[in-house]
Amino acid sequence: MTKEEYLVFVTSWGGQTEDAIITYRLNAETGSLAELHRYRGLENPFYLAVSPDKKRLYAAYAPGDFENAAGFVASFEITGDSGKLAKLNEQPSRGNTTCYVDVDPTGSVVVFANYTSGSIGAYPVQPDGSLGAMSSFVQHHGASRVNESRQEAPHAHCAVISANGRHVYACDLGMDQVVGYVLDVPSATLTPQEQPIVRTIGGGGPRHFTYHPHGRFVYANNELTSSVNVFSYESDLGHLIERQVISSIPDDFDGSNSTADIKTTPHGRHLYCSNRGHDSIAIYTIGGDGCLSLVDIRSSLGSTAQNLAITPDGSTLLCANMGSEGEGEENLALFRIDGDTGKLEALGAPLLLPGPSCIQII
Repeated sequence: MTKEEYLVFVTSWGGQTEDAIITYRLNAETGSLAELHRYRGLENPFYLAVSPDKKRLYAAYAPGDFENAAGFVASFEITGDSGKLAKLNEQPSRGNTTCYVDVDPTGSVVVFANYTSGSIGAYPVQPDGSLGAMSSFVQHHGASRVNESRQEAPHAHCAVISANGRHVYACDLGMDQVVGYVLDVPSATLTPQEQPIVRTIGGGGPRHFTYHPHGRFVYANNELTSSVNVFSYESDLGHLIERQVISSIPDDFDGSNSTADIKTTPHGRHLYCSNRGHDSIAIYTIGGDGCLSLVDIRSSLGSTAQNLAITPDGSTLLCANMGSEGEGEENLALFRIDGDTGKLEALGAPLLLPGPSCIQII
């Protein structure tokens, strides 16, 4: 592949026999996507993570009734530039609705989150990239109940490993908390941090979590109140201190909305947050103090903007518009990123795709 080309992996919910992890080749210069391969061996594939050496892909999935089904994490070998996937093995997650997976910087540990049952855990990675038996499991307890219909129990929505590999933060929507853990890589175990929790705004429902690429700051989007939390981050002890909460939707919008994903550009100047309902992407500049200033709120060019991904060169943003029953507009939209302002310009018409839910780029 040329320096402008990347492999893109996308999970697609096409309905049992059509569910797939699809591999594309992206030309970031032209915005073209060429399909290379489809793996159809998983039902309801949801979230993906790629190993640091780019040789393995890990996928969270929950066959059957996704919101209540027992979940799994599967391991795949990535075959060279073709992006073809060969399944190595899978392990049960001991929970329902496995919705997130991440890999530590050494490629030695995979962590996951179970949404419905509110738990997280870890597996050691074997020399061949397959997953060993679960080495750590933590069940969350409690609920904020500010939003009675969504916060009646713990709901862990992500488990994200820090760049230095020392910490894991889990956003629990049901508890209105970001829960911090120390990761011991040799034993692939999780233990509570000295500062075990940080409370987010009441009823906010924290969902996803990301680190500023230069350190010192982290961000969590609140699904239920359409906002983003900014925290300062102490990388040795893992302490978080809230600095800001900022909206992701226009002040005059009175419809239903929930945020889904947040991503920063590789140079750390801009942050993006997807809106489901308003069907848009909020664009922010990141100040020297880590705080955000809203630049624009741009249409996602589809329905139910779910997951975002940015190419390693920072030139292109991809948005998975997952859609919902009866709404249509399920697609993969591509945008050129203005490096100075962070604003987004559409790269052609979106690629029609049933229920895309997660994007990984290598």
